Amino acid sequence: MRILVIEDEEKILSFVRKGLAEQGYTVDTSANGNEGLVLAETHSYDAIVLDIMLPGRDGLSILRRLREKKNNVPIIIITARSDVSERIEGLELGADDYLAKPFYLEELIARLKSVFRRASGEGLNLVEFEGLKLNLMTREVHRGDTEISLAPREFAVLELLMRTPSRVLTRTQILEHVWEYHFDPDTNLVDVYIRRLRRKIDAGFDRKLIQTVRGMGYTISAQ
Repeated sequence: MRILVIEDEEKILSFVRKGLAEQGYTVDTSANGNEGLVLAETHSYDAIVLDIMLPGRDGLSILRRLREKKNNVPIIIITARSDVSERIEGLELGADDYLAKPFYLEELIARLKSVFRRASGEGLNLVEFEGLKLNLMTREVHRGDTEISLAPREFAVLELLMRTPSRVLTRTQILEHVWEYHFDPDTNLVDVYIRRLRRKIDAGFDRKLIQTVRGMGYTISAQ
């Protein structure tokens, strides 16, 4: 999953980015409200972690703008203020949850998982296709009775493919969701990771799930 963190405190931003990346999330960051809004409006995210006090545009105005534009991405607001009315305003504007600073990374991760479940239903924790199962909570992967060990990025690529089976994803789309938005589009990283996944997911099985669509990209299907 791809998350945008908009926070101007460098230590918090670095801490959150590192912690979420270790959990297998792809994380984009911004320390400025104006820049953060541009990212939120021009890229697809599974969730946004949004500080209220920011240089440039403040967090509540970002939240208001996104909801006015019918952007329903889950948003968790974070604030160092103890003003209850500010939190209430954020929730009334359409925030999905809030955290008060200082907070534990474990709590942020738990709240992210909670808003993911509310946004997509309880079945979010398990993604399944043709006997291939991904448990998003435990990060376990099974194909039939075989347990498969995947590195975080491998897991992220496979999850992206499995969320939209039979849909062809271009290399650029995969890069944008699994790596940072500014990643070099000419890199062969996607091809490398697809080869790794094929060795782990398809080797030894008669039915190959990961397909190449020549000139377009990759998909997962039961051809």
